[in-house]
Amino acid sequence: MNNSVSNTARLLGAGLRALLALTLVTGVIYPLVVTGVAQGLFNDKANGSEISAQGKVVGSSLIGQAYNLPLKEGQETPEPDLQWFQGRPQNGLGTNSVNTQYSLILSGATNRSGDNEELVQWVKDAKTAVVKDNSVPGWTVQPSQVPADAVTSSGSGLDPDISPQYADIQVHRVAEKNGLPVAEVQKLVERNTEGRTLGFIGEPRVNVLELNVALKELVAKN
Repeated sequence: MNNSVSNTARLLGAGLRALLALTLVTGVIYPLVVTGVAQGLFNDKANGSEISAQGKVVGSSLIGQAYNLPLKEGQETPEPDLQWFQGRPQNGLGTNSVNTQYSLILSGATNRSGDNEELVQWVKDAKTAVVKDNSVPGWTVQPSQVPADAVTSSGSGLDPDISPQYADIQVHRVAEKNGLPVAEVQKLVERNTEGRTLGFIGEPRVNVLELNVALKELVAKN
């Protein structure tokens, strides 16, 4: 009996020591080491890839933002604020209906098949809107110029980037709305165009938030 109690106590003691040691290693030491390495070598990415303007954080380069006008009385869908470059459609986003203490946006895809009638209509409506919004006196956007990313949402609905082609067809409209020369706005797009990762991964892209931050600075200078 005494041996049994002694063995049990010894095993419990060993288990407790193992628990404390593993808690210290995996719950304290390891997180501190990983956090230290991340902050030292990848400070920007470790802190959310924040984008700042005029000393304030205005967003993340990883999360797309909507540039819309305030809702008018009776409106359900806000109109785009056409003085800014617009990102991709966000048809996949949902609203928070569970924890209503917070105003949350739920990321997600549309979950529509390629031949879904509703999706097809969304694409047609989006293309019509892109052509209409970006056609200004002396510059008419043709339907054939509208790239796929201008009329389709991403899998998350929060894609922060657009294609250079989509940015290009917005240049004349943005220039007119802000009273800027077209050439200056075009150079702005070119400076904010990022090539393929490592030269062969992905496609060239333009981060909409970074582009609009640069646009705001350009407008302020003029």
